[in-house]
Amino acid sequence: LALAECYHAQGKDSHALVLLDALKLRGQLEGRAAVLAARLHLRAGELVAAQALYAGAIRHDPALADADLARALGLGSPAGLVDAEEADDGDPEGAHPPKAEALGLEERTGAPIEAPKTGFADVGGMEDVKDEITMKIIAPMRHPELYKAYGKVGGGGILMYGPPGCGKTMLARATAGEMKAAFLAVGIHDVLDMWTGNSERNMHALFEQARRRAPCVLFFDEVDALGARRGDMTNASSRSSINQFLAEMDGVQERNKDVLVLGATNAPWHLDSAFRRPGRFDRILFVPPPDAAARESILRLQLAGKPQEKLDVVRLAAKTPKYSGADLKAVVDMALESCLKAALKTGKLAPLKQRDLEDALDKVKPSTLEWFSSARNYATYANQGGVYDDVLRYLDAN
Repeated sequence: LALAECYHAQGKDSHALVLLDALKLRGQLEGRAAVLAARLHLRAGELVAAQALYAGAIRHDPALADADLARALGLGSPAGLVDAEEADDGDPEGAHPPKAEALGLEERTGAPIEAPKTGFADVGGMEDVKDEITMKIIAPMRHPELYKAYGKVGGGGILMYGPPGCGKTMLARATAGEMKAAFLAVGIHDVLDMWTGNSERNMHALFEQARRRAPCVLFFDEVDALGARRGDMTNASSRSSINQFLAEMDGVQERNKDVLVLGATNAPWHLDSAFRRPGRFDRILFVPPPDAAARESILRLQLAGKPQEKLDVVRLAAKTPKYSGADLKAVVDMALESCLKAALKTGKLAPLKQRDLEDALDKVKPSTLEWFSSARNYATYANQGGVYDDVLRYLDAN
């Protein structure tokens, strides 16, 4: 624990998390260690996991309560949190809302349906990922007789993981466009509800919405927040929500034919292992940072229509390994800002120069480095079944 705290103080979050995961495997993630884990998960944007860890820690030792951390987690005062949890466990009369039907839950639940116009041709690189998605959902729709002959059906689940900003959401939307299907993007706020039972109803309503609109791509962003490992959960309602998610993926009550469930996560190691069983997220695909050709395409797209001199985009793409699409956009934005400042002083357009982009590149470092530092630890020491072999191959090649 002391070493994890030192790493946390130095900003080496991934190193600290690996040590805390080792404590968790030994059943020792409690007290100060659980609070530290909550801080790390919060800083990583994993709010649900952070809330569960903090709530469990202060329930067992109220002296660990931290008002600032509780507010950052959206839990209010520590005392109020404990009272709320005790009320939830006891389920006193009046602690829960009226039935969903009385609230019109079915009508107010659900995300907007989209009909994307983009396809795989609009997404640079990621050919292996596109091939897997094609075999899983697109080909069964285009060649149903072949799949029927082999006893295969369309649908199912694919989990995409990788560093943030590398196009997982764009690829999900392009998948729907490629198969001319409806696209239903689900965020945490579309599912989670403070009232017991409503999160499960929300989850069921979303799957029903996708089944009615099949063929449909049902996309869960930050799926680890909705399907965190049940062993990490201290609240029974959270575990119940995960069980509902699993049941819907299994299609216990309805067959999920022609419904492709895509999940995206930056932290697959926090996802409950039950999601990776056959029939659920049985394809786990690594979405790496864009390769050189894709980086060139992204840069040209970002530079299109801007006042510029002749630019060597190929050279810039070659100098940006491990840069995500979001990082490349940041480079272009910073370079354009310097031109804009010059234009404001002179009153004339200042064209973008190669030097502007090179200077911006010196200031914007790839945001994926921290993710790969964490991923390397998991891929090296917690790679049961070779789940993260693709990460190791990418790191060896880059």
